[in-house]
Amino acid sequence: MKKFLFILLAGFFLTHVSIAQKIGYIDSNFILSKMPAYNKVQQEMDKYAETWQKEIEVLQQQADKLKQEYRAEEVLLTEEMKKKRQAEISKKETEVRDYQRKVFGYEGMMFKRRQDLMRPIQDEVFTAVEKVSKSKQIAIMFDKSGDLVMIYTNPIHDYTEYVLEELGLASDKANAKGKQPADTLKENPGDLPAVGEEQKEEPQPAAQPKKPATKKKPNN
Repeated sequence: MKKFLFILLAGFFLTHVSIAQKIGYIDSNFILSKMPAYNKVQQEMDKYAETWQKEIEVLQQQADKLKQEYRAEEVLLTEEMKKKRQAEISKKETEVRDYQRKVFGYEGMMFKRRQDLMRPIQDEVFTAVEKVSKSKQIAIMFDKSGDLVMIYTNPIHDYTEYVLEELGLASDKANAKGKQPADTLKENPGDLPAVGEEQKEEPQPAAQPKKPATKKKPNN
């Protein structure tokens, strides 16, 4: 019941906002894909990932080598020696897992490094979105790429292209798919005839009058 009430109130709020104030949305993933700085970060992160993955593979190879040596010599070892070698193997495998979590785990080295590199880019996009929102008088700007699930989006509310323009990434052809926002769907004055001037049509050639058919006189 509480969940239904929350959905009802949220729907009412969004309906009220859409009527009283302008809303819009952007596609931040699309915007980032157009930014050279973002592509550079992606390449740099790929290099970090490759380096760290190689380090993990080296540790894993060391663990595998210890296990292979143990299997080959197991029949010759005493119980005490077996326990010692097994402890070494277990320690090395734990080292591999711990380092893997440290690098690729939640809030690990990979996550933090990417966060540091992305922060200036995200700040730049946020500043551009803020400027566009103020200039276009947008009360609420959603992100189509965010966690908010947008079941339907009308392209006339898409302000992605304006943000790209603010970032200096606009192109001759619109980068964003769909139509431009509603306030840009206006007739181009250059496409309309001047006031008091009628559209001219190409003159059509006058139809030539048909000559009356002449009757032939019968031969006597």
